[in-house]
Amino acid sequence: MRLLRVLSLLIPAAVLAAGCAAPGSAPSGEGDGDTRTVRIGVADGAEPYWNVFTEKAAAEGITVELVNFTDYNQPNPALSQGQLDLNQFQHLQYLANYNVQNDDTLVPIGATAVYPLPLYSTRHSDLAQIPDGGQIVIPNDAVNQARALNVLQSAGLLTLTDGGTTTSTPADVDQAASKVTVTPVDAAQTAANLPSADGAIVNNNYATAANLTADQVLYQEDPDSEAAKPYINLFVARADRADDPDLATLVRIYHDQEVLDAAREDLGEDGVFRDNTPEDLQQTLAGIEQQLRAG
Repeated sequence: MRLLRVLSLLIPAAVLAAGCAAPGSAPSGEGDGDTRTVRIGVADGAEPYWNVFTEKAAAEGITVELVNFTDYNQPNPALSQGQLDLNQFQHLQYLANYNVQNDDTLVPIGATAVYPLPLYSTRHSDLAQIPDGGQIVIPNDAVNQARALNVLQSAGLLTLTDGGTTTSTPADVDQAASKVTVTPVDAAQTAANLPSADGAIVNNNYATAANLTADQVLYQEDPDSEAAKPYINLFVARADRADDPDLATLVRIYHDQEVLDAAREDLGEDGVFRDNTPEDLQQTLAGIEQQLRAG
C-alpha cells in the first residue's frame, strides 16, 4: 500500500511491527540510557524504505517501532489514546475531518509528499477531445469527491458555484457553465467505469490495480498549487508532543536523501516530496477545520 491516496479502506486492522508492536500495548516514547523508543502508526509498513528510515533513526539513538494498519479509521484514535507516539498515513484534509468529527486536536509536525490526483481516459488521448456533455466518473466519498471536482474545474471541464473548496459536492456544479457532467461512484469502481465514460478520476492505488498507465492521464492537479496543499501527507502527533525533539528528528530523517530515494523506488514516481514547516501545516489545518465547522 502506498501513502495516503485513497480514503475508503474499511478492512480490519493488521499489525506489522518493525521491532514487534501491538496496537493495545503500552505507549512508548521512553527508553533506557541514550536509546529512545518511538512507535509510529503507518499504512505501508511492509515497504523496504522503512528499513532505511529505522536504521538511520537507530544511528541517532531512536528505536522506531512501526505499527501497520490496514484500516485508516484506527491510527488516529490509537495516537490520541497514547498507543502510538506518531503516525504517518494521512493528508491534511483527512486529519482535519478526523479532528472536527471527533473533537480532537492532533497536529501535523512534518510533511512527506503530495500525490497529484489524475483524470484518466481510455476513449480520448487529449483533454480537448472530451465532448460537450461528456461524462466523467468521480469517487463518491466526501474527501476524494471534493478533490476530484476541483481537479475537473482546474482542467476547465466544469465550474463550481462555490468557487471550489475542500467540501464541494456535485450539487455545487454549475451545469450551464460546465462542459461535462459528473457521476459519483465508489472509488474502487472508478476505473471499471472507464469503458463507458469519457474519463474518470481514479486514485493511484486503484489505477495501479487496473493497470492504467501514465499515457492515459489527460490531466492531473498541480502539486505546487494551493488546491493541492490540503492533500500533503503528514507526520502527525498529539498536541502535547508537537515540539518533541525526538519526533522532529524523525521528520528530519525522513527527508534524508537515502530515505527519499528508497521511498521513491518503493512508492513510485508520481509523488512530490514536501518539507513544509510545522507552523505552515498547522496554519493550513486550522483553516480547513474552520471551513468544515462552518459547514
